[in-house]
Amino acid sequence: MPEPHGGWRSLDGGPFLMGSADGPYSADGEGPVREVAVSPFSLAATAVTVAEFAAFAEATGHTTDAERFGWSFVFAGFLPRDTAPTRGAAATPWWRQVFGADWNHPEGPGTDTAARRDHPVVHVSHADAVAYCAWAGVRLPTEAEWEYAARGGLEQQPFPWGAERDPGGEPRMNIWRGTFPDRNTAADGYAATCPVDAFEANAFGLWNMTGNVWEWCADWFSPGFHKRGPRTDPAGPPVGQARVLRGGSHLCHESYCLRYRTSARMGNTPDSSSGNTGFRVAR
Repeated sequence: MPEPHGGWRSLDGGPFLMGSADGPYSADGEGPVREVAVSPFSLAATAVTVAEFAAFAEATGHTTDAERFGWSFVFAGFLPRDTAPTRGAAATPWWRQVFGADWNHPEGPGTDTAARRDHPVVHVSHADAVAYCAWAGVRLPTEAEWEYAARGGLEQQPFPWGAERDPGGEPRMNIWRGTFPDRNTAADGYAATCPVDAFEANAFGLWNMTGNVWEWCADWFSPGFHKRGPRTDPAGPPVGQARVLRGGSHLCHESYCLRYRTSARMGNTPDSSSGNTGFRVAR
């Protein structure tokens, strides 16, 4: 595999405090705070880019789940004006079922990634991410590895750089600014995804560990398994219905999805894809 877009970061591992005692969504299972230890590992400095995924698709002929199903979820506000009426998700009507949307056509037919080669690839399922890893000779990080890396050596801080979301009023990540879902001021410079190395890296040299796109982890999702699970190199429950996603995305807003934090988590089925979901790789 060629060197990842931003290179590798070798991390020492060791013990750290994982989780949060005051996560706003009890069903997510962020708490309790517990000491967890991870072994040394390396993590890609950035999420996998469109260009990197294109090389994989060209080399292998891989058909993503979105391509196989014939559609994926696209945020309504990003759809071209001439898009035909689409079905919305019941609980989150801003997500629209768009036929022909996939990693290379992020908003559906007639859209492309020509100007987004250095942006994170999206519309990739957990299964697609695992297939990429198999081709590249890498793997997805465990949830514990991901959080250790995101924290950048800081203890129990909500953001990779510390306690304040926008220190000194300066945006440090790509999230929804304004009133969701109708008005995004793009005060952080981006209305949709941004390049994978935009903003400032954390103390471990890792970019965009929060915001921009959700990142798949290796673990099955459970809101409670970690309360009784192992504390050294935990890998999540042995089985499940959903896989872990971390980091939040450019569509996260405090009014409904305050998940652009180092401890925040959610799960989704392994074949799901959307315009705000990507991944980064470990070894």
